[in-house]
Amino acid sequence: MQNVFAVYFSPTGTSKTGAETIARAISPDAVSYDLTCLDAPAPAPFDADSLVVFSAPVYGGRLYEGFAARLDALRGHDTPCIITVTYGNRHYDDALLEMSDIVQTNGFIPFAAAALVARHTYGEIQINRPDVNDLSQDQDFAIQALEKLQQGSLKPISVPGNKPYREGGKRGQFYPLTNDSCIQCGLCARQCPVYAIDAQNVSHVDENLCLSCFRCIRCCPVGAKNMDVPAYQAFAKAFSAKLSQRRENEYFL
Repeated sequence: MQNVFAVYFSPTGTSKTGAETIARAISPDAVSYDLTCLDAPAPAPFDADSLVVFSAPVYGGRLYEGFAARLDALRGHDTPCIITVTYGNRHYDDALLEMSDIVQTNGFIPFAAAALVARHTYGEIQINRPDVNDLSQDQDFAIQALEKLQQGSLKPISVPGNKPYREGGKRGQFYPLTNDSCIQCGLCARQCPVYAIDAQNVSHVDENLCLSCFRCIRCCPVGAKNMDVPAYQAFAKAFSAKLSQRRENEYFL
């Protein structure tokens, strides 16, 4: 395998971690393409001698509703790929099947797949995941996937999910606030996956665009972006208790 790529939409970094861990277990020289920001440059078309690892987070049992559009400019030519989704310990429902359908439409052949547990955006749910064991499992899966490919097993893998897809993939119901410690550096506006934050006044968030991914909260250098409101805190506490039981990664070969 000469050319290995990790291609991901990853607002909070967990899908990035999964994609790069798998890709670099196959080739330490794997190249990454981050499609999180709207102005991300599209890579050149992938040929049949490439291997692509795709990854994206789950939003209510589906892929983010704009994910397919992010891949519009990506084209494979019977290019083998590994598809992965990351989810916050509830379930991935139809997201993996949806990704399989999207990449096949774009000329890729998903011969292996994984559903990876990661920290949930809300609350205190699996906050240390992916952990060391998760990453070790990802690496083992990558080697097994490569062995399968080298044996000539190149056909779409069957993954769980239902059609029509369930409702999901929508924006959340909570929108980040900005406190007085904000230094107007603009990092949150530049890093927002959908440019929902006004670059001239970062305290203004367009609720019609915001994904509630909390990327801005995670990247703020002074902790100005926050969700320090009773409604969110009460929800997060109850949600954390509901999803406290650990789920394990699932791999499909």
